[in-house]
Amino acid sequence: MSTPHDSVHGSSPTPPAEGWITTPLAEELLRGALELERTAQGVQPHRLPARARAQAADGQLAMAEAQPSGVRLVLRTRATAVELDVLRTKMAYEGAPPRPDGVYDLLIDGEPAGQTHAPDGNVMLMDMATGSAELRPGPVGTVRFTGLPDRDKRVEIWLPHNEMTRLVALRTDAPVTPVAPGDRRVWLHHGSSISHGSDAASPTTTWPALAASLGGVDLVNLGLSGSALLDPFTARAMRDTPADLISVKIGINLVNTDLLRLRAFAPAVHGFLDTIRDGHPTTPLLVVSPILCPLHEDTPGPSLPDLSTLDEGRLRFTAMGDPEERATGKLTLNVVREELVRVVEQRAAEDPYLHYLDGRKLYGEADHAELPLPDALHPDAATHRRMGERFAELAFGTDGPFTG
Repeated sequence: MSTPHDSVHGSSPTPPAEGWITTPLAEELLRGALELERTAQGVQPHRLPARARAQAADGQLAMAEAQPSGVRLVLRTRATAVELDVLRTKMAYEGAPPRPDGVYDLLIDGEPAGQTHAPDGNVMLMDMATGSAELRPGPVGTVRFTGLPDRDKRVEIWLPHNEMTRLVALRTDAPVTPVAPGDRRVWLHHGSSISHGSDAASPTTTWPALAASLGGVDLVNLGLSGSALLDPFTARAMRDTPADLISVKIGINLVNTDLLRLRAFAPAVHGFLDTIRDGHPTTPLLVVSPILCPLHEDTPGPSLPDLSTLDEGRLRFTAMGDPEERATGKLTLNVVREELVRVVEQRAAEDPYLHYLDGRKLYGEADHAELPLPDALHPDAATHRRMGERFAELAFGTDGPFTG
């Protein structure tokens, strides 16, 4: 298979050229989004439905669910060139090193075939000292992939997992048709920024995307940075989303936001799982506890940025809690794991489709010694790959809860 040349075209949308075809951006061309919002600036993919968004008066969640982790255009075409006009919103942090541009991954018939990024766009500047945010508007840009093989093929463009993205226009030099879902099982996953993608290299190399590829399933990723908080509206969204396999990764955000105490934690987990089961009574459901994070194994939250590290050109987080506060019901990762084991064992007595996975099997002590968390909270690109491979083996492999 020939390898396309990937490039970024200009800082503004390219006017349609003669012979090019503009295809409306409709639901049937997108996978991984729960809803599309039509706006004056294009189509906004959402990973939570409007009702859930209306119940979440939280800027962090609004930003996270609009970052299209796992969302991709999927089409069939003979086109040798594809252009996508987009309006991105890139995050930046006052005083912190610049974040890399979001990556667009191209797959042809399931194989990696190119990468690029979008020029210009908006910048959301965050001040971690004050919590303020400033939106700096920018223009629409054009992403272009050229040199695609001249044959009928399946084309996927995975949108950046870490940039809010509005889709403005899709152009090709040959007609496109939607791709029917087919017979691949749908895996619905919910988790924190680690599941969202944190510091993965690209949208197809977040650990859930890698695991889905290895497991031969279609991913719907509800990894929501900073927002895996057992919110009832998220559980209802999962209840109402068609899925053949479901997993929920619970714990780190509850600790690092210091949101719940021990008394409320187990009932909240029960309620979250009850709601999912209302819509998926016999679907394989895997509860995953937190990966190893020494910062919070035995020290409660909240965790906050250590602003002193910005002077060194890097960012690290620190735990603000006191281990003695466990006696008053504050959560740590070890406490969370103990409670999740108890809850799953209790429920599994009547629910044979419920399973548990200790997150330290994805990333544990030996992994931390080799690949420490760069900012003390989030795995790097190499760790995402390791976690994706391990999840695929443990969940989709022989005797795994998601075995086909």
